[in-house]
Amino acid sequence: MQESENKYLSVKDFLVSGETFDLIYSKELDLLITEPVPKTEDLPKYYESEEYISHTDEKRGLLSNLYQLVKKWSLQKKAKLIYAQNNGAGSLLDVGAGTGDFLKIAKEKGWEVYGMEPNPNALKLANKKGINLKSSLKDFAGKQFDVITLWHVLEHVPNLEETISELSNLVKPNGTLIIAVPNFKSFDAKHYGRFWAAFDVPRHLWHFSKDSIEKLFAEKFQLKKIKPMIFDSFYVSLLSEKYKTGNNFSFKAFWIGFISNIKAKATKEYSSHIYCFKKHN
Repeated sequence: MQESENKYLSVKDFLVSGETFDLIYSKELDLLITEPVPKTEDLPKYYESEEYISHTDEKRGLLSNLYQLVKKWSLQKKAKLIYAQNNGAGSLLDVGAGTGDFLKIAKEKGWEVYGMEPNPNALKLANKKGINLKSSLKDFAGKQFDVITLWHVLEHVPNLEETISELSNLVKPNGTLIIAVPNFKSFDAKHYGRFWAAFDVPRHLWHFSKDSIEKLFAEKFQLKKIKPMIFDSFYVSLLSEKYKTGNNFSFKAFWIGFISNIKAKATKEYSSHIYCFKKHN
């Protein structure tokens, strides 16, 4: 098959550069790959935006305020999830920890917390909260954890296979790995197409389906549970509508988010999923 036949879509970077990238479909893994991949030294510039919400605690504008509001609720849900998956508190490594809020909640609930965050601004904000983060997974070489979490992080990593291998080494035998990523097979993804905000090129280098996540981790992990992230369809649709029409607020976006969740009850293809894995002994 020729490369042109593998092309799924061309997508614009609406957030920072205005550049266009191609999404190439891998039939073997059932995922999309962003091309061209920016050079490693160039990647940080694509995150240099005041609108990149996960690297800030500020509440400016409707979308930012909605994000921070839902974030408070979801942090508690995430804390309950890791407690249930581990049958109690233990050692926790959060990869791509952002400004440290999840680890702060987990620490308050008795977890021994560690975190990794490559963005220096987010790392500083976390440190101010008493959450000391490292800037690379390699800083944890030789350690193992009861639970490792990646909340909307795996899609950002430049070297996917190397990262999966590192994660496998860092999870204790019978330990838990929890990964949350967008789903390009959701209704809102298909509805918005090249305007779908969760493509977020080139910050998102990989675009996963349920099959691709299970295949990528099957060698070392058993998939125990898949949970929907129901609020993602609303937030992503609001941002997608902004990219498509220029409107900062749209009731249509809420309707699309609602329809996406309704359809997903039948298809099981939500806007984003949480995958809970157990490492093989």
